[in-house]
Amino acid sequence: SFQRCTKSKRRDRERGRDTPMASTIISPSFTASSSSSLTAVFSHTKTSVCSLRRQSRHARNLSSSSIFGTRISLNSTSTTIVSPMNLSKSSRSGVTCSASPPSVLPSALLFDCDGVLVDTEKDGHRISFNDTFAERELGVTWDVELYGELLKIGGGKERMTAYFNKTGWPEKAPKSEEERKEFIASLHKRKTELFMALIEKKLLPLRPGVAKLIDQALAKGVKVAVCSTSNEKAVSAIVSCLLGPERAEKIQIYAGDVVPRKKPDPAIYLLAASTLGVEPSSCVVVEDSAIGLAAAKAAGMKCIVTKSGYTAEEDFLNADAVFDCIGDPPEERFDLAFCGSLLEKQYVS
Repeated sequence: SFQRCTKSKRRDRERGRDTPMASTIISPSFTASSSSSLTAVFSHTKTSVCSLRRQSRHARNLSSSSIFGTRISLNSTSTTIVSPMNLSKSSRSGVTCSASPPSVLPSALLFDCDGVLVDTEKDGHRISFNDTFAERELGVTWDVELYGELLKIGGGKERMTAYFNKTGWPEKAPKSEEERKEFIASLHKRKTELFMALIEKKLLPLRPGVAKLIDQALAKGVKVAVCSTSNEKAVSAIVSCLLGPERAEKIQIYAGDVVPRKKPDPAIYLLAASTLGVEPSSCVVVEDSAIGLAAAKAAGMKCIVTKSGYTAEEDFLNADAVFDCIGDPPEERFDLAFCGSLLEKQYVS
């Protein structure tokens, strides 16, 4: 393709025409400070469009502890190619992925709950499930590894049903399908009560940067919502107790059985966009799991992944960006300006 492009430019020069598609590549060079932090220093160099393919191949070859950003300006349009921001421990300090104030902000910023707002799964939901099973004397315990596998199933009621269908129903469980649905619903109700008690005691903190990013969005008039497969009461407890009542009253919640099909189905994100009165393509989602990412992309939305304890090794190839967390200064990973820049450019891994 490079040879074809070169020949085309040579023909244009012979005919007295200049090729109008010059572009600016912004590539980062990195300098390590004495504290081993990395500072991204962007240097501008001119190159032709023909070198784009080679530049993108080079980006994919960089290590996971580096950030690569390339901006290609073609007339009035621009495209940006980045690698996922999987920062190693040695390179996290002092690195922020930001942008100059974008001309376009997201119409809505949509957050998953568990694993995004709070890392609730291992020491929150799992404990509450096990306490419920113990209260009912079901003889069932979900260990850390097993629960990680069960998280591939969206929704607590669906999770329990799939587990019992595979391993066998407890002796105390009813026999008919309808009674079993009621049995599962009662277990889930009690599990939610126990989980809410944990949240109200504030034993599980917000993940770094969550409050900061929400405040930035609300200050700019960007709509904020939480879209989760978890029970609505549990999600409301997290938002109210951990984010505070002033933020909570400005945040819409879509959770639990508000839609008939749960993630990875896009229904909950499409419902949020429709109810908020915004286009799906103008929304940015923050997720932590592969099933959440699949739901967001199927809804036609941009999606940033912030990995959580259970999801660190999942496949996020389709994500628009991947971080270990949102982060608070001085270890901030990204901000609202970066979210807005996703809508102006195309990001690919």
